[in-house]
Amino acid sequence: MSDLDFSKLETLSVSIDQHIAHIQLSRPEALNSMIPIFWHELPATVRKIDEQSAARVIVISSQGKHFSAGMDLSVFTQMGKDFVGEPARRGERMRRMVLELQDSFNALESVRMPVLVAMQGGVIGGAVDMVCAADSRYCTEDTYFTIKETEIGMTADVGTLQRLPHLIPQGLVRELAYTGRNMGAKEAKESGLVNQVFADQESLLAGVMKIAAKIASNSPIAVAGCKEMINYTRDHSVADALNYMATWQTGMFQMPDIQEAMSAAQERRKPVYEELHKNISGMQRNK
Repeated sequence: MSDLDFSKLETLSVSIDQHIAHIQLSRPEALNSMIPIFWHELPATVRKIDEQSAARVIVISSQGKHFSAGMDLSVFTQMGKDFVGEPARRGERMRRMVLELQDSFNALESVRMPVLVAMQGGVIGGAVDMVCAADSRYCTEDTYFTIKETEIGMTADVGTLQRLPHLIPQGLVRELAYTGRNMGAKEAKESGLVNQVFADQESLLAGVMKIAAKIASNSPIAVAGCKEMINYTRDHSVADALNYMATWQTGMFQMPDIQEAMSAAQERRKPVYEELHKNISGMQRNK
């Protein structure tokens, strides 16, 4: 996958229009289960979009009846084959494997642009890990969420238990994790896991794209700053976060975007903002 050529992806379909990148899980016949290549394609795709500053917001949805059945059996089979050898070395290998899987969803959190997720049907196991790493979640009335790992004899290990307690009440997280029961769309909305519930997938995508368009119309540096600060605040004290905010503003608070926003408002037109610089190493040659 070079530059912005996403044509060779096996598990995803990608389109970019009007500053919105739309990533779809594209294996509906297999309930969009997360086969081994998915765990490489998803982070590579979102990071490539960020690297090239190709969009101001990312929307993730899926094709078919269900959003995702979670981690595919083939991943567990591969892990089982690796579960051999001297215990300490086997354990060290397992730790690296889990960290690699976690990094696939960390990418949603670390890219500069917001990530919105539009879900329908089942959001199961690893899919819950994934959507918890997004900025905002939206679903259809038939959506349900399941921390399935408990029912198959393991502890969820790719982000659900670390991120979900920041999204919904602790007691509810514990109940869902301990029981592995389904949580429907109504309960998800009432608990704050999802922002809105839509009647069907068509209205879901239309609604989420409308929100994405509004985000994309704003200054990309302002939006990126919001994401950076909200993520930082979640994991630090208020005092630390305020101090970081003050430091951030010493470099990021500049007048061009503010002046453009005010001029556009006065002239009753849409503001036009410069894109963020590409997110590539200074040691790399610009393409």
